[in-house]
Amino acid sequence: MLADSYGRIATDLRVSLTDRCNLRCAYCMPPEGLDWLPSPTLLTDDEVVRLARIGVERLGITEIRYTGGEPLLRRGLPDIVARTAALLPRPEISLTTNGIGLNRLAGALAEGGLDRINVSLDTLRPDVFRSLARRDRLNDVLTGMAAAAEAGLTPVKVNTVLMRGVNDGEAVALLRFCLAHGYELRFIEQMPLDAQHGWRREEMITADEILAALSAEFSLTPDDQRPRGSAPAETFLVDGGPARVGVIGSVTRPFCGDCDRVRLTADGQVRNCLFARTESDLRDPMRSGASDEELAGMWRRAVATKLPGHGINDPGFLQPVRPMSAIGG
Repeated sequence: MLADSYGRIATDLRVSLTDRCNLRCAYCMPPEGLDWLPSPTLLTDDEVVRLARIGVERLGITEIRYTGGEPLLRRGLPDIVARTAALLPRPEISLTTNGIGLNRLAGALAEGGLDRINVSLDTLRPDVFRSLARRDRLNDVLTGMAAAAEAGLTPVKVNTVLMRGVNDGEAVALLRFCLAHGYELRFIEQMPLDAQHGWRREEMITADEILAALSAEFSLTPDDQRPRGSAPAETFLVDGGPARVGVIGSVTRPFCGDCDRVRLTADGQVRNCLFARTESDLRDPMRSGASDEELAGMWRRAVATKLPGHGINDPGFLQPVRPMSAIGG
């Protein structure tokens, strides 16, 4: 197992397939983009699948989520998904995407074994989308979401980050839209993971603010009275259900004490926390001939040193060197 010194067991693997993205969202990267990782440093498709297999067969991984950057830009994505679905025991396979290009790939991904999909959508207003993402691609995102639903990747989950003075007035409209289309909405507090290191706590819309805005228009009741455990979202039935909405208060309501995640970057580095400031290299040992058991041992040691929490609320908090686009969601 992938156990740390605080008794947490990592069973949820987040794998970044690329640091590249076809949007330039203001809370993630500057308008000009970033210097992408050189291609030779990236894990090949075979290397991704090998590490996924080691995680599943030797380390107790039961869920694998492919992320980016934008994972739909990875040409081998459908094949990676299909090969992951063939692993035994079969892990649950999910994908986080901005939805651009999903209309072309949703069918192939579903046929390959993808179980779930999350699409990022922060606004329904074309002008706000252009300002926020610095690209005029809202229709492409909406078309991709519809294609995912048509392919059976349901419920399509929607990830939304609200920002003060930008899209904070759209919470109700976004929920109405998702209810009308059968999508499941998740609001996520903005985290300090932007490449510009410009995150400001006072600009973040908190979980309490989100719930207050929604409660003014909808009746929200807890979906489950039990503690949420490792689930990042607190979920609520909307107007008695069955529709639900979730709020992920990563900053103000952290779930670090029950976290079951471990991350693998596109260049083969293990990160035992989204906000870790150290990484453990699996790529170079793998390319130098390390065995599966040797790689599993390195992975175990990397997770064993996981800190008790992300530390965002600590006075001495330092943002990770890598931005979100290079870490993976």
